[in-house]
Amino acid sequence: MPFPVYKDLVEALVGGHRSSPAKRDPVVAHVLGTCAGYSYADADTVATMMARLGLPRHACVHVNATVHSMLIFSTAYVLQSACGRVVIVSYRGTEGDSIGNWLGDADVGTDLSTLSIPGAVETVRVHAGFHRNVRVTWWTIVQELVAAIEGRSLLDHAARVDHPLEALYVTGHSLGGAMAMLFAMRLAGNPAHRAISDKLRAVYTFGQPLTLAGPLPEAVQSVASKVFRHVTVGDPIPALPPAPWGALQHVGHEYRHADGRWVLVEAPTAQLDSLRELRRSVLAFLAKEKDRDTFRFTMGAHGAHRYLAALRPPGRVTEYGDVEP
Repeated sequence: MPFPVYKDLVEALVGGHRSSPAKRDPVVAHVLGTCAGYSYADADTVATMMARLGLPRHACVHVNATVHSMLIFSTAYVLQSACGRVVIVSYRGTEGDSIGNWLGDADVGTDLSTLSIPGAVETVRVHAGFHRNVRVTWWTIVQELVAAIEGRSLLDHAARVDHPLEALYVTGHSLGGAMAMLFAMRLAGNPAHRAISDKLRAVYTFGQPLTLAGPLPEAVQSVASKVFRHVTVGDPIPALPPAPWGALQHVGHEYRHADGRWVLVEAPTAQLDSLRELRRSVLAFLAKEKDRDTFRFTMGAHGAHRYLAALRPPGRVTEYGDVEP
């Protein structure tokens, strides 16, 4: 039996970002990237893959809200280790076969928000579609985290686990990454949720689109240092939405995959000036392999499986139980 992929995963996650909070952790990145990638699946598949990684007998709670007419497609999984010490909140990204989901991504809007910071006067412009999707499932997820803080099982809130929550991670791919970041910002800015936000170790996102326009409200600026954004070369989504739809910017640490490794970059991915490059990225995805190098972007680079392949440490067994080069 090749599983678990990580024999002491709970300890690795509890220890992650404790001594070096601003440094990317490759094990955390691989685990959260796997969780984010499989969050497009059903709860049984998510639970199976995370058990294989090293979280046996964990609780897996599926949170969902879908309202087509309001362009709401909000799905998240809340996973609690069997002992209770670790919780992962993983948001699902844009589903490729859902036109409504894509329309929600395009709903940039002109929303100004305090990110639900009580008494705040500072506002920040947020992507309206992303923000609406975070808000619709917000309280359900918060209630699960309150239970975890109190040492209750997410499978049955009347039952106890051995330990209360020690380490919280939030993650997502694509739209899911944008929602993960907004969720963390809302947590950090609200004193009523201080007990939860104090447990937040990091936010790991993969292929995350632009989400906010600065400057950030002072109350949430500290969260930016806990955001670790991953971008593969050729992925157009981190440069979207384009500038004509409203100026937005990235926050946090950006790591790009180059020459087989993840490199911290000083300048974040810049916003596209127009949709022309996005249209070309679709053509690149359909082009012959020998012609793809002539394109700056290709939609093929955005796939969650592409990120997962790049995140897996060399020689480490895959979630399928084999070893790939």
